[in-house]
Amino acid sequence: MNMHSKRPDPASAEVYDFPPHVAGPAGATGRPRWLVPVIALVVIAALAFGAWKLFGATPAAPPVVDTPPRVTVMVPGTANVASLVTGPGSIAARRDASVGVQGEGGRVTAVLVDAGDRVVAGQVLARIDRAVQEQEAVQLAAGIRQAEADARLAEANLQRAQSLVGKGFISKADIDQRTATRDSALARVGVARAQLAQARERIARLDVRAPHTGLVLARNVEAGQVVGPGSAALFRIAEGGVLEMRAQVAEQDMARLRVGMTANVVPVGSTTAYQGRVWLLDPVIDAQSRQGIARIALAYAPGLRVGAFARATIAAGDTVRPVLPQSAVQADAKGNFVMVVGSDNKAVRRAVTVGGVDDNGVAIAAGLNGSERVVVSAAAFLRDGETITPVLAGK
Repeated sequence: MNMHSKRPDPASAEVYDFPPHVAGPAGATGRPRWLVPVIALVVIAALAFGAWKLFGATPAAPPVVDTPPRVTVMVPGTANVASLVTGPGSIAARRDASVGVQGEGGRVTAVLVDAGDRVVAGQVLARIDRAVQEQEAVQLAAGIRQAEADARLAEANLQRAQSLVGKGFISKADIDQRTATRDSALARVGVARAQLAQARERIARLDVRAPHTGLVLARNVEAGQVVGPGSAALFRIAEGGVLEMRAQVAEQDMARLRVGMTANVVPVGSTTAYQGRVWLLDPVIDAQSRQGIARIALAYAPGLRVGAFARATIAAGDTVRPVLPQSAVQADAKGNFVMVVGSDNKAVRRAVTVGGVDDNGVAIAAGLNGSERVVVSAAAFLRDGETITPVLAGK
């Protein structure tokens, strides 16, 4: 009997209990044992790499080199500049005259001028009631006529008596008496005339008159007001209509001013400059403010008002000074200053005094000699003592 081996039927494979590692026929679902450990190692390696990237130490950054900032500087030198002296002050009358009551006073009947009017010497500014004084003058005038009549009668009696002396009808003593009577009558005439002149002078003084030619600055009286010798000034007059600006000038600048120098005066709130000349430099320096007064004469103009505040710019000639661009000069609560760069390339604050500003720049009156290296435009961003890398302007 022949024995033949047969290939098992795949359909019946599931009835056999094969171990898991035994590969079945093609298309079977069994896995190799080495696959699971390999996958686990790959997952662990991936997790380790991610943790290293996330929590690993960051490499140190390269050191930062602190380079001093580059700042443009200039050496200003010196140049001829117009020396300007500025100072604030107020406008006033050069000669301010107060006009009041000269006579007995009384009720004001008329005011003939107003503030801003020009008047001439002797012009009537206001009239005071004079009815009583005029009646007194009429009475005194009548007294003169009476005294003159008595004098004429005494003169006639004397002449008749003198004609009778040679005939012996009149004694010498009678002639002397008649002469005395005539002289007494003439004296009474003189007294009456003097009294009338005095009354007329009192009447004339009831007219308030301008003491000199000028400009009426203030009118402090109205018609109907009762005034007297003790009343306040009725008018204020600027003699000749000339005003002045009393500029307050620093002590060191007073020495550079001279009488006759030209000046421009600009009132506060105005853009108009009024031309004037220095006519007086006060000889006294204020001990507290260390300032003097320069008086600038000004012709009257409607824009100039007495008591107004103004600023004067006086042309004090040419001088040699350092000139800086406006961006180089800074200001704070301590005053004007610039930043100067020393030989160690450190910026140092230097206080300066501004002598004038024009289209060419800022002239420095004190604080620089022109040979320093001055920061051109970055002074506001530098600290005192900060090290910089200076770059000369124009290089």
